[in-house]
Amino acid sequence: MTTMTHEGYLATVELDEDAGLFHGEVINTRDVLTFQGRTLDELKAAFADTVADYLDWCRERGKTPEKPFSGTFSVRVAPDIHRRAAAAAAREGKSLNGFVSDVLERAAG
Repeated sequence: MTTMTHEGYLATVELDEDAGLFHGEVINTRDVLTFQGRTLDELKAAFADTVADYLDWCRERGKTPEKPFSGTFSVRVAPDIHRRAAAAAAREGKSLNGFVSDVLERAAG
């Protein structure tokens, strides 16, 4: 599946060959945000318009838009992995959060 980003919002994109359209859906908000286009340029413009419309909609209602990512998430791992990660962090003189953040940064590129 192909993804796109705009102002921190992440969307998946699928091709509907029968209709000759690309369909996109923002996946990092609980609100339902979709868009479509026949070309890549149309798709990018529709994505930008959708995000702008969402932000306007929130502003008009006094609602705080969902931030695409807060920077905080919880990960459940086996106790042995937790122990080994904590030990590796200590060997590097880092907190477990700092260590995991560095590992994720390297893995995510």
